[in-house]
Amino acid sequence: MNLNYMETTKTIINYTHRQAGHCESGATSNLFKFYGLDISEPMAFGMGNGLYFSYIPFLKIQFAPMISFRNLPNTVFKRSTKYMGIDSTVIKKIKDPKEAMDLLDRNLEKGIPTGMQVGVFQLTFFPPEYRMHYNMHNLVCFGKDGNLYHISDTVMEHPQTLTYEDLVRVRYAKGAFAPQGKMYWINKVDKTTDLKPAIQKGIKKTVNDMIEVPFPLIGVKGLRWMARDIKKWPKKHGYDTASFYLGQILRMAEDFGTGGAGFRYIYGAFLKEAGELFNNHEELLEASDMMGKTANRWREFTYIGARNCKNRSKPEEDYGALSEKLLEIADSEEKVYRKLKKIKF
Repeated sequence: MNLNYMETTKTIINYTHRQAGHCESGATSNLFKFYGLDISEPMAFGMGNGLYFSYIPFLKIQFAPMISFRNLPNTVFKRSTKYMGIDSTVIKKIKDPKEAMDLLDRNLEKGIPTGMQVGVFQLTFFPPEYRMHYNMHNLVCFGKDGNLYHISDTVMEHPQTLTYEDLVRVRYAKGAFAPQGKMYWINKVDKTTDLKPAIQKGIKKTVNDMIEVPFPLIGVKGLRWMARDIKKWPKKHGYDTASFYLGQILRMAEDFGTGGAGFRYIYGAFLKEAGELFNNHEELLEASDMMGKTANRWREFTYIGARNCKNRSKPEEDYGALSEKLLEIADSEEKVYRKLKKIKF
């Protein structure tokens, strides 16, 4: 059962911790590998529709317009397992913290590493500069030793520990997208699973999310809306508020959620891996290259944006230039999704 029992209060699962670019896709990939499926983080991310964008200016998160570069928590795990036909469990809400912890303990006793959604503000092993009120983080618990829980957080180089009390605190963090005890795990897998149908479904859903949702604040349409708004911020809100709003975009794009360039590099790697799996599918490989170039543009955007926030930008790198850069990114991304939509597998 892959367990080491040292004493009655100690249960440590033989789970391999690996760092990753994104918390949930990394956790999902590590869980797959625990059960003998050699699925990379980019593959888990792509099959599970990790790539997403929404811009909701009338909804404020941390006093700035809500921006999300990722899908809702547990989407990557839930959709990748669903598309692959893997038996898994996702419990979205557990009202009683004790009940949630008891369920976790029972899973650990059965040798089941368990993923959880948490808030990062009170994660004791996070450096202070990384703690903010962000409740869409994911980690995996793989053991218990008395009052200490063994944690695999793909942001960290090595496994960590949390006390019972600290784990309850982050599992029941307050605020937007509160985790409310959410947890998920794999029940059993078929090691002969064919990835190709899951890849096709994952690509189709991501294309739909990014270019076919009629709501104008989602996907590429949302990118263009935000680009137009950025240009207006200094005059509409003043430079201090504009800089604060821009800083929020940069934090979501580079620090939390791996959003901008990071997600595009991961998705490009997924398309490359998928192309190779489909007998070096030329169009998938071309789309991978296009997405990589889009990721580079995102990196340029965040670099110029950071210079702007620190008052180091040149006149030609003002909010108008940032707006134009983001519109270029939106055009570049749309070409990728249009290409993917036309692909015949």
